[in-house]
Amino acid sequence: MSSTLSDLQYAVDVAMGRRPGTLLLKNARLVNVFSLELQPTHILLAGPLVAAVGPEYAGAEALEVLDLEGRVVAPGLIDGHVHLESSLVSPAEYARGVVPRGVTGVVTDPHEIGNVAGVAGIEWLMEASEGLPLEVWITVPSSVPSTPLETSGATLGLTELEHLLAHPRVVGVAELMSFPAILAADTAELQKVLLAERFRKSPEGHAPTLTGRPLQGYLATGIASDHESTTLEEGRAKLEAGCFLMVREGSTTRNLEALAPLLKPQYADRIGLVTDDRLPSDLLREGGVDFLVRKAIALGADPAYAIRAGSWNVARHYRLMRRGAVAPGFQADLVVLDDLQTFQAAQVYQRGRLAAQNGQLTFELPKTRVSAAVSGTVKLPALRPQDLRIPAFPGKARVVRAIPHQVLTAEEHIEPTVRNGEVVADPARDLAKLICLERYGKNGQIGKGLVTAFGLQKGALACTVGHDHHNLMAVGVSDADIVTAAQRLQALGGGMIAVADGEVLAELALPIAGLITDEPLEQVNAKLEALEAAARQLGVTLPDPYMVLSFLGLAVIPELRLTDHGLVDVHKGALVPLQVEPMPKAES
Repeated sequence: MSSTLSDLQYAVDVAMGRRPGTLLLKNARLVNVFSLELQPTHILLAGPLVAAVGPEYAGAEALEVLDLEGRVVAPGLIDGHVHLESSLVSPAEYARGVVPRGVTGVVTDPHEIGNVAGVAGIEWLMEASEGLPLEVWITVPSSVPSTPLETSGATLGLTELEHLLAHPRVVGVAELMSFPAILAADTAELQKVLLAERFRKSPEGHAPTLTGRPLQGYLATGIASDHESTTLEEGRAKLEAGCFLMVREGSTTRNLEALAPLLKPQYADRIGLVTDDRLPSDLLREGGVDFLVRKAIALGADPAYAIRAGSWNVARHYRLMRRGAVAPGFQADLVVLDDLQTFQAAQVYQRGRLAAQNGQLTFELPKTRVSAAVSGTVKLPALRPQDLRIPAFPGKARVVRAIPHQVLTAEEHIEPTVRNGEVVADPARDLAKLICLERYGKNGQIGKGLVTAFGLQKGALACTVGHDHHNLMAVGVSDADIVTAAQRLQALGGGMIAVADGEVLAELALPIAGLITDEPLEQVNAKLEALEAAARQLGVTLPDPYMVLSFLGLAVIPELRLTDHGLVDVHKGALVPLQVEPMPKAES
């Protein structure tokens, strides 16, 4: 929200002592994100703005005076890259989860709902995030679909991007994920970078594992950031190449500990903190980007710099005016902390209003309106168990290996189990079927493969959250149970489910685009816990199995993925057969 002329006039008058402020925070210790000092001072607010900060304001006139008695004041935190849809709840419920913890802004990439419902879906999310005590800025999805190797619900071309970039809450073009196309100097991808620059907005990156020449080529485009670093060496290489390094700690992807040695003032404004994807359980237990600040401090980062990385650095990267600091002329988004080391918020102010106190919001949130554009999006073909059959073949199969706490996968070559002329799941060998069903009623395609490391012994798990195309993803040892799961998800309008012997063990309906529910966080979390328990009952040993399953179709992160088109070798950017081609015999 922009400041008005009257806001500025009031702030000047308050700072000059001509009018009383709205709130005086006396005897604070301010986290100064510019000098990285903890300064004893007084903070005077004028409505939505900070009017003045300094020792001379101890006796300033204000409508309300609050003596903090030495408690710490920090700027409200800003999450630099998140997909709100991955929380599975509405923007209002997300705000209820994070604002009381000190998060007053997020930069969201509505890539998920964009892939399902296009421009209309993104505009729905914009509408649903208005009027909250949480500012929501948008980066326009650049990869809808992510690759030509999948079927999505919509396509966003340059015309659609240009339309969305004109919106005042849009601050960039979101992660350019098809790095093989970028490295091939693909015209369509590079035009998206130029489009962002034409609107004076940031082109955002997505460059997993890239170092050396490929990294140089990727950044040569002018792409500004990356949030995919998983090792210290990779993160340092990107920083040294001038990249804005987003240090991520999501629900599945937890990279903060590996990158923590880089969180130091020598990198100044080049590091930001982001969550990317966070499930309700983690939002309730750990929080949002506030959790990253706490963890960074616990890992040895200077508290002032950790807070700066979660506020001012992000605001500066996106050119967010008047955000990310507690200083004259800045929007009055600030947090009063009971404890600096653990970033425990006592009060949270957003635009100068008390937004939360003692862990609770202080006012009622607007009700989420669900539009036709994001309803009824799951349209599966008629499905029978025989449709999932994989004919036998000689030799080894390409198998996707899921990796705990990562979105990366590995490709393994394994002799499949064959019965009655077809490749089947084999729980004794930890081999399950992996299925991707096109769910938009466009072509009815079915991608079929094998996956290991789930530990699944019976039944099936399925979900309509399937990054980034969001087709229906399923893992199972029973074709009949996969069919039952798919049919039930269609009846729910999307969601997550566990099935065994034809019986639904647990489910979560996600009727908004097959991605989101408007139920409260706590109820959603209880259903997720029931799904997790059902998965364990079926033998699953992999942590966060639904989150992992949802990423097994992500055809832009190495190594091997499955879409409705088939198996994708991400490094090659091409479809590959399930059967590993035998090596030609050497001539004698």
